[in-house]
Amino acid sequence: MDYAKLAPTPVPAPAPGAVPGAGPVGPGLYTEIGKKARDLLYKDYHTDHKFTLTTTAANGAAITVAGTKKNEVVFSEIQSQLKGKKYTVDVKATSDSKVITTVTINELYTPGLKGIISVPTPYQKSSTGKVELQYLHPHAGINASVGLNANPLVNFSGVFGTKAVALGVDAAFDTASGDFTKYNAGLSHTNQDLTASLNLNNKGDTLAASYYHQVHGTTAVGAEIAHTFSSNENTLTIGSQHELDPLTTVKARFNNFGIASALLQHAWRPKSLITFSTEIDTKAIEKSPKFGLALSLKP
Repeated sequence: MDYAKLAPTPVPAPAPGAVPGAGPVGPGLYTEIGKKARDLLYKDYHTDHKFTLTTTAANGAAITVAGTKKNEVVFSEIQSQLKGKKYTVDVKATSDSKVITTVTINELYTPGLKGIISVPTPYQKSSTGKVELQYLHPHAGINASVGLNANPLVNFSGVFGTKAVALGVDAAFDTASGDFTKYNAGLSHTNQDLTASLNLNNKGDTLAASYYHQVHGTTAVGAEIAHTFSSNENTLTIGSQHELDPLTTVKARFNNFGIASALLQHAWRPKSLITFSTEIDTKAIEKSPKFGLALSLKP
C-alpha cells in the first residue's frame, strides 16, 4: 500500500504555546499547560460507542452529526459551522432539546484578541450563556468570561512568560454566592521535544506533575503523578504512543490502581479515523474488560 498517497498532507507542528490562527506565538492559554501529557494519557480512550459524520454544504458550512451510546443511553447532537474571514458561527442542537449558538470574532480590534459569545435556546436565567474574551501576546495569554444572567459566574485565567517557561492562574467566582468556585495554578517548561508541568488544582487540594517526551519522530512517552492532600492519596499514570505507520497509531497506559488501557487508531482515509480501545482491571481479572469504538468520517 502506498501510504504516502493515503496519509493526510503533513502540516508543520506549531511552536509550543502557539494557537493556530490566534495571534503571536507565546505561552498560550492556561489550558495549554500540561496539555501534551494529558492528550497522550487520556485523549481518545473511551469505553462507549461514538459515531461522528462531518459533511460540507454548498455554501461552505460544515455540518457534523454525532451520536454516543453509553450504558444503553444514546446521546446525539447536530452542529453546523460557517466560517468567514474573521468570524465563525456555530449552531449546535442536542438530544435534550437545547440549541446553543456561538459566534467567534477573530482579531477583535487588535491582533491576538478574540471575542466569543454563546447563547443557549431556550434562554433561562440559569442558562450557561456567556461572553468571553481571549488575548494572546508573545508573553501572555489571557482568557476571561462572564455569564449572561443576573448573578453570573465570572472566569479568569492568565498565563505569563514565554513559549519555553510559563506561569499561570485559573479562577472562577460565583457572584450569587460570593465564593470562588475554582482557583488553580500551573507552571510549565517546554523545549523542542520535552514538556514538564506542575499544577495545583481543586482549590489547592491536588498537586499534579506531568511529563511528556518525544523520544523520536514516531514515539512519545508521558507520565502524571498527583497527590490529593485531603485523602492523602497518590495517583500515578504512565503511558506511551507509537506510530506504526503514517496512518496507524497505538497507545497504552497504566496506573497504580491496576487499570490498564490500550487503543488502536487508524486513518482508513484522509481525515477519517476509526479507534478501538479497551480497558482492563488487572487486580480483578475475573471482571470482563471494557471495549470502546469510535468512528469519525470527514470529507
